[in-house]
Amino acid sequence: MGNMIDWAKREVEIACKREAPDRKDGEWDYGCACYESALKAYMSLMEDEHSGMSFSITRSILNRLMEGKPLTPIEDVPEEWNEISVDDIGERMYQSRRMRGLFKHVGPDGAVRYNDVNRVCCRNKNEPKISYHSGHASRLIDKLYPITMPYSPPAGHYELTCEEWLTDRRNGDFDTWAYLTLKTPGGDSVGVFRYFKDGPDGAVEINEGEYGARVILAKERERAERGKK
Repeated sequence: MGNMIDWAKREVEIACKREAPDRKDGEWDYGCACYESALKAYMSLMEDEHSGMSFSITRSILNRLMEGKPLTPIEDVPEEWNEISVDDIGERMYQSRRMRGLFKHVGPDGAVRYNDVNRVCCRNKNEPKISYHSGHASRLIDKLYPITMPYSPPAGHYELTCEEWLTDRRNGDFDTWAYLTLKTPGGDSVGVFRYFKDGPDGAVEINEGEYGARVILAKERERAERGKK
């Protein structure tokens, strides 16, 4: 065990020197603080004499806690939910007491749906290294893959590949978008191919032909703006 702790300390020392080569003794650095916190967790596991199977199990438990995911399935029982709002049509919204990003919506007719706001991760096709969460995308995936109880959120996300275009600079960052393909937490790839534009009251679904025409319009706008520079 001692050899492994010494090895980990040395690795963190090397990483911190690369992260902040000019850091003085006692000086705080964000990146080094993260390395040193990870070392504390590692040393705690080693001091508890975890190894092999138990180390792997403990690590998976710690990962779920750090990701804000429950260790056992969430159930639809009153003691696990807090009512937080009622809208104009009488729909009641509840928040899970065990998972802050999980919500339950109960319509005036008693129909129930669930929404995990962190379940879907969007990636722009043209900038795949950048990921973000979208309420609109999340609601779409909830319809395709409804959450049921008991609910145990899987490791990983539903990764949705998107495209975004701007036809009119007055509309902000984008006013036309598509959801192209979806990779499930289980590794399956699924075609989605749904297309939308901004409307007076929010997103409006459009067909592929209108989407293509708007993409051409967005590209023409980009070329015109480059020509003015």
